[in-house]
Amino acid sequence: MEKVKKEKNELWEWTKALIIAFALAAGIRYLLFTPIVVDGESMMPTLENGDRMIVNKLGYRVGDIHRFDIVVFHAPEKKDYIKRVIGLPGDKLVYKNDQLYINGKAIAEPYLQKFKNEITDGGTLTEDFSLEDIPSVHGDTIPQGYVFVMGDNRRYSKDSRHIGIVSVDKIIGKTNVVFWPLDQMGKVN
Repeated sequence: MEKVKKEKNELWEWTKALIIAFALAAGIRYLLFTPIVVDGESMMPTLENGDRMIVNKLGYRVGDIHRFDIVVFHAPEKKDYIKRVIGLPGDKLVYKNDQLYINGKAIAEPYLQKFKNEITDGGTLTEDFSLEDIPSVHGDTIPQGYVFVMGDNRRYSKDSRHIGIVSVDKIIGKTNVVFWPLDQMGKVN
């Protein structure tokens, strides 16, 4: 009789341990970190199609959004996009002759240099535009509560130039860690 009671108690302890483990895993996955797969070539050469990354959901609940952060957000097409934050609320943003200007000041984008060096057709990586060319922006300044995002593969990226500015409420989190494939594992800038 005592052996049966001991077995039931041990089974109950294992069941509790598994329930707690699953609850912790679910909490971490849905509240703090989640994996995401890069779909497409819009962030090349920084990110490759099929790269698996960790999205830090906690970062934007605690910290601020910074220029050049790589973020994951809910796009209008009911998909999640991975893009780089280029413009912040209050910024006046212009691209001219493949150079980013924010509030009239030239801003370096070293993560684009590899792609710029590979251009052989004499064109530019990023065509000229200003915020006034973006339908969802009324005026020349990014409004409060929004950011302007772009893919690093500027010629082949569907980003704020096409889908408009992104509400910070749509941002899921920041990502900068690739965990698969193993030869690509590490932090990205």
